[in-house]
Amino acid sequence: MTSLLDLTASELLRRFRDRSLSPSEYWEAVETRIAAFEPDVAALWAYDPEDARREARASTERWARGAPLGALDGVPVSVKELIATRGLGVPLGTAATVMQPAEVDAPAAARLREDGAILFAKTTCPDYGMLSSGLSSFHKLSRNPWNLALNPGGSSSGASAAAAASYGPFHVGTDIGGSIRLPAGWTGTFGLKPSHGRVPVDPFYVGRCIGPMTRTVEDAALMMASMSRPDWRDATSLPPEAIDWTDIEGADVRGLRVGLMMDAGCGLAVEPEVEAAVRQAARWFEAAGAEVVDVKPVLTRAMLDGLDAFWRARFWGQMLALEESRRALILPYILDWAKAGADVGGVEAVRGFDQTMAMRKACVTLFQGVDIVLSPTNPIVSYPAEWASPTNDPQRPFEHIAFTVPWNMSEQPAASVNCGFAANGMPIGLQIVGPRFADMTVLRMSRFVETRRGAMRPWPAPATAAA
Repeated sequence: MTSLLDLTASELLRRFRDRSLSPSEYWEAVETRIAAFEPDVAALWAYDPEDARREARASTERWARGAPLGALDGVPVSVKELIATRGLGVPLGTAATVMQPAEVDAPAAARLREDGAILFAKTTCPDYGMLSSGLSSFHKLSRNPWNLALNPGGSSSGASAAAAASYGPFHVGTDIGGSIRLPAGWTGTFGLKPSHGRVPVDPFYVGRCIGPMTRTVEDAALMMASMSRPDWRDATSLPPEAIDWTDIEGADVRGLRVGLMMDAGCGLAVEPEVEAAVRQAARWFEAAGAEVVDVKPVLTRAMLDGLDAFWRARFWGQMLALEESRRALILPYILDWAKAGADVGGVEAVRGFDQTMAMRKACVTLFQGVDIVLSPTNPIVSYPAEWASPTNDPQRPFEHIAFTVPWNMSEQPAASVNCGFAANGMPIGLQIVGPRFADMTVLRMSRFVETRRGAMRPWPAPATAAA
């Protein structure tokens, strides 16, 4: 079973094609892993193994006839619960939601299903996707498979935990301030926030992106080939473009000007072990012929605080629409955070929103002098599973997103790839940022890091996860 769970999606598809492995046999291995790990990890919601078995049998029959449904036929995939899938409600991570079954799949889920992927579960997230934590008033507490006492991060907490626990190769997250990259960094997985609009999103919003969360860069590239296909429902999506998403090997970094950002400008200080791992990754680029230069931060305290004020006002406005009894069900941390939005006036809210434009300008200015930017994904190694955020303080809610949030507002592609481990065995993530629309550059540079890092440590197993 372990060897099957170590297969990449490309290897799975090759074996489905030559009939040395069937989708049913592979799903059996995944289902066994979930049964062993899920009671502790709690990454999944709306998990339906019986339906997955049926779909795997149907896929097995199609491959036997040499007539796969699509490019991903038979490969299991989990989808973050914020992304609608037909027939299921969308709880938004909170017990306050009055759920109505979705009539249709949201774009990313629709594209994956069209290509034959088996949507076997939704993955957990915190209330309204507004925490970097596995804590939720609706879902069970999600934990980090590398150490069950620690947090997987969020808001794509379940997706990152499912990927690290080897619940199949494909998982889908969302990201408006780091919600793909932050948990990817804390769980040792690969997470890509594409250029804004590259993967159609419904509902769309400023900075909101959908992207793959996987154990390898190659698997994420395969997912992008499906998820990036157009959908009219996203009025902010990019025009269709012919991209060979699997062309990620052999990146030549010679002559690249690589910006190394070790100071985010505000927020939590970078811990020494994180700094050491990221600087080592920068040396890999330097040794391969790139010019690595230190760059100043793009974020300021005024930018981060302005965004905080705007988001509080926006969410408090939404919460006021709820009946008081429903509002009382929201996670207290999130409710306390949002309540401050009542004191945010209209002018202050607009000024807060304008900070997204200030971030965008600062980011594009930086990229006039560099080709890519490297930084820590997360400033700290980890934090307790039960905490709502790395500060656990609703008055300091975004101190951990200072390296990630600017690139949402500038609409640039950014990824987190594992670049090492701390002394306590926890993964450390390197963030790689590219120019707007240069998603392939980010994938290739991530693959470059993956090859220089060498083989990943063995992924967590139920018998070895620390308690």
